[in-house]
Amino acid sequence: MAGGGSVREIRQRIGSVENTAKVTHAMELVAASKMRRAQDRALRARPYATQMRAVLSQLSAYAQQQRGDESGHPLLAEREVKNFALIHITSDRGLAGGLNANMNRASATMALARQPEVEEVSVLPVGKKGRDFFRRSGFPELAEFTELGDFPGSNEVLPIARIVMDDYISGKLDQVYIGFQTFVNAAVQRPTLRQILPIQPPEGDEDAAGPTEFIFEPSPEALLETLLPRYVEMQVFEAVLEAQASEQSARMVAMKQATDAAQDMVSDLTLTYNKARQELITGELLDIVGGTVALEQG
Repeated sequence: MAGGGSVREIRQRIGSVENTAKVTHAMELVAASKMRRAQDRALRARPYATQMRAVLSQLSAYAQQQRGDESGHPLLAEREVKNFALIHITSDRGLAGGLNANMNRASATMALARQPEVEEVSVLPVGKKGRDFFRRSGFPELAEFTELGDFPGSNEVLPIARIVMDDYISGKLDQVYIGFQTFVNAAVQRPTLRQILPIQPPEGDEDAAGPTEFIFEPSPEALLETLLPRYVEMQVFEAVLEAQASEQSARMVAMKQATDAAQDMVSDLTLTYNKARQELITGELLDIVGGTVALEQG
């Protein structure tokens, strides 16, 4: 009877693990589908971002040559850093392996390193995992953004950039970084921390270099007035797209690993089940044989 109970328990465990494997496999397929779309959006945004950096480099270099400095626009103005802010992008959901933990660790390392250097370090979390992490760490929040969805548009991301730009122009913030996971491939996502305010015009762009003289209409100053805010918005939007592609790829890999582990567990449990069942059958046969012998002797 004890052996029968053991066999029954193993059979139930096999069924439970098989059901778990079905769920994780379904989540893997969903994540793979979403990853392809998120990856496509992230990759399509990169050429635009690259060209924006090239144009900004040309305009900034020309404006510097004409004015003798780059601090004409408030988003370019550098000052002593007393108030530091970090836009921290993570996912709303878990089941993505070490994606969120790695990003939280990288951002926390920067925030803790800056604390002795500045008067205040504040965080603007995008995503529930990062929000919950920094709330436990005790850092003040500028704002929070969650539930952006799997494929957010620029309109959903625009308020993030507006908050930090307005606070920077008003003097509430002196430096702003953004932290996000850069999508490399389905198996690799790299934590990235990048300064977005004050804007540092890109340097060394081959397309932006050279002796070619440009005629700007309207003036470079007027163009910078329009392009600099757009440049910050583009950087935030690009970071969100990279983070979304990273999340879906990390979840797909994590669910595949979970499915493979569940299938291995089913194989091990099946072997254990067969052994236990064989032991049960052998025990019952021995009981029958022993009873028969006792009857014959009696």
